[in-house]
Amino acid sequence: MTDWDERFRTGDYPSDPEPSRVLREYVGDTRDGRALDIACGTGRNALFLAEQGYEVDALDRSLEGLRITGANAAERDVDDRIDLIQADATRFAYPVEYYDVVTISFFPTLERLSDIKTALRPDGLLFYQHHLRSDPSAATGPSEDRQRFCSNELLGTCLDLTVLYYEESGEQWHGDYSATVELVARISDGCTQSYPETRWSADASQSSKPNVKP
Repeated sequence: MTDWDERFRTGDYPSDPEPSRVLREYVGDTRDGRALDIACGTGRNALFLAEQGYEVDALDRSLEGLRITGANAAERDVDDRIDLIQADATRFAYPVEYYDVVTISFFPTLERLSDIKTALRPDGLLFYQHHLRSDPSAATGPSEDRQRFCSNELLGTCLDLTVLYYEESGEQWHGDYSATVELVARISDGCTQSYPETRWSADASQSSKPNVKP
């Protein structure tokens, strides 16, 4: 049993968390099709995508997480639209131009991001959310900074896409400070886009947070 199996089994991680607000806002701009939720956990984004009509591949290394995802899918009557895949996302053989939407939540896999982009169909949508290095240091998420993204690191790896939304933010979460980054980008034809204009927050209680929004 992995550490994540134990966390899922004991309820240390929510068994039915809400999908990302940003993903909910942008998924309506996509057409029905096939989606991949990488490191799906207990299905927070996979279930939402299935409820929107997508055929979803929910990928995670944890059997317990996949079990909970399957149970939640059955309870919501979308289990016929979710395929559970036990695999290591860092080693998975991503198919070429197969998905209309790919989501990644709180899993550092920049070394495979080029393969993940290739798995998107033309005009496909990428959503990525992860923990961020910050000052003050965040209490939630990985204990080591090497497992967090630096400011603008995710943005820099996605400038070959059309970036629709980018935000680095800090907030209090269940009494602890949390710092995260969220990106939505689309596969598009044409030249590599220029670096987006950045707007910085003046709130000293949060990490500096560039916001790139439509």
